[in-house]
Amino acid sequence: MSFYTTYAMWRNADLVGRMQSVTDSDVRRTLSKRTLTAHDFLCLLSPAAEAHLEAMARKAHGLTMAQFGRTMVLYTPLYLSNYCTNGCLYCSFNHKNRIDRRQLSLAEVEDEARAISASGLKHILILTGDAPSIASVDYIADCCRVLDRYFTAIGIEIYALTEDEYKRLIAAGADSLTLYQETYNERLYAELHPKGPKRDYGFRLDAPERACRAAMRAVNVGALLGLDDWHRDAFFTGLHAHYLQDRYPETEISASLPRIRPHVGGFQPGCVVEDRHLVQIMTAMRLFMPRLGIAISTRESAGFRDRLLPLGVTRMSAGSCTAVGGHIDEDNGTGQFEISDERSVPEMVAMLQQAGWQPVYKDWQSLGR
Repeated sequence: MSFYTTYAMWRNADLVGRMQSVTDSDVRRTLSKRTLTAHDFLCLLSPAAEAHLEAMARKAHGLTMAQFGRTMVLYTPLYLSNYCTNGCLYCSFNHKNRIDRRQLSLAEVEDEARAISASGLKHILILTGDAPSIASVDYIADCCRVLDRYFTAIGIEIYALTEDEYKRLIAAGADSLTLYQETYNERLYAELHPKGPKRDYGFRLDAPERACRAAMRAVNVGALLGLDDWHRDAFFTGLHAHYLQDRYPETEISASLPRIRPHVGGFQPGCVVEDRHLVQIMTAMRLFMPRLGIAISTRESAGFRDRLLPLGVTRMSAGSCTAVGGHIDEDNGTGQFEISDERSVPEMVAMLQQAGWQPVYKDWQSLGR
């Protein structure tokens, strides 16, 4: 059994049509329940639920306080390489785009690690393009061993791997995986990924579960909101997270809610995801999965991220840069996308403290560290 077969009943369903048929009474009844089903989650993502965002926000806030308190884990991305063999239409790293390509040496990785760790951060997320012959698993493992000297939590956001490859990276110090399916619309996925290994929809879809089986401490899933109708992708993101949370209770499961941002290339989003839509998605996910971690990155503006604090967020990036080597040299090449919240780590910490939140630099440590 896999997530692909588990959600087969929903795959060809007219989800948008079902959501259009949800009534105000259906939403009120759902909000009165303590435990929600997938059908209830669909109800909270419906147009009818938009009139109940305030009630959803209040309930989401209460559940977040009960499960996580007023804490916020801070992390930052570190781009190791932007070489890529994929032709993803929505990404600056598309192999056809004329951008400066580079990959950090291990000495440069250590320089970046020193600069980031000086800010106090202990959680880092490393990223690469999809070019296994250049940014190989061996290279990424070597980078993890360097970073392990500076950070207590090393996340990876790279191309999909086999279970054995995830085990190799875990042995080298990686403890979490972030992997976006991009869109759960299989037909659209093929159109958006015309070339490269990422074109294999099923292999990517099952990668989070392979990481769970490999004993990854934490796994984070998501869709790039705006590629397809957001109702559909948000629904399947929630189903995916719920499936993993039920099947692998020993793994910390979370979801990211990234909206597509400006990048190199002329791709235009297929769907506009407004701020109120993101609020609806976040609060619906919190009500559906009270223990779910929810990450909001610097794709979102500073003011909007501040307003999202009480609604379910548990992780935020800070001091972000999407260019390879960008923590040492801010003008060091083309980023994967434009960030919106450019605040430094101290500025993020000050904002959180002023709002009554506790910034968390380190929330776990393995016995070997």
